[in-house]
Amino acid sequence: QVQLVESGGGLVQVGGSLRLSCAASRRTSITYAMGWFRQAPGKEREFVAAISRSGGNTLYADSVKGRFTISRENAENTVDLQMNSLKPEDTAVYSCVADPSGTTGSLRAGYGPYWGQGTQVTVSS
Repeated sequence: QVQLVESGGGLVQVGGSLRLSCAASRRTSITYAMGWFRQAPGKEREFVAAISRSGGNTLYADSVKGRFTISRENAENTVDLQMNSLKPEDTAVYSCVADPSGTTGSLRAGYGPYWGQGTQVTVSS
């Protein structure tokens, strides 16, 4: 079992920045890919970003490419999502996910299986 706890959400104006962090309860550096999904009210959950077990490969949704950056610190079992140039359409609950396959492609499929509770990000215009 892996427990994931997100932090860093909040309210920000259009064009602003936020940094989300996800802390894992156990060492995930060796085998787990890590990533982020989001879900806005009335919409389905969608993939945001993923990073491979080594940190060497990253994957982004087209809607956030060039604005968001995912990174991980394996020594501390954390993964961060730096979000810049935020838009109102980025408003959602952001959830951290861990995938034991270790690959970004598998994580993007959304099967998890480990999910955090989520943190709210609200971008006001």
